[in-house]
Amino acid sequence: MFALRHLIEALATILNLALTIYMWVIIARALLSWVNPDPYNPIVRFLYNVTEPVLGWVRRRAPVVFGGLDLAPLLVLLAIVFLQRFLISTLVDLALRLG
Repeated sequence: MFALRHLIEALATILNLALTIYMWVIIARALLSWVNPDPYNPIVRFLYNVTEPVLGWVRRRAPVVFGGLDLAPLLVLLAIVFLQRFLISTLVDLALRLG
């Protein structure tokens, strides 16, 4: 059982790290939208390629543009925080109960 506990703890840690990194990528993308970045810059292209599938999915599912202000990044950030608070905490609690 201790191996399963460590596996779940490691999964929770990696998932939390991935969500945190993606949260910062979303924030960088939102900040770039305030300026006029060079669309051929590799960093700008990377940020758009990594975030557009999720942001595009949110935009198709919910009307998140109000008066020219795109709220899709905010909804994605809220979803990430929810997953970190609920899913990660649940996985850690599950691992602790196994040990």
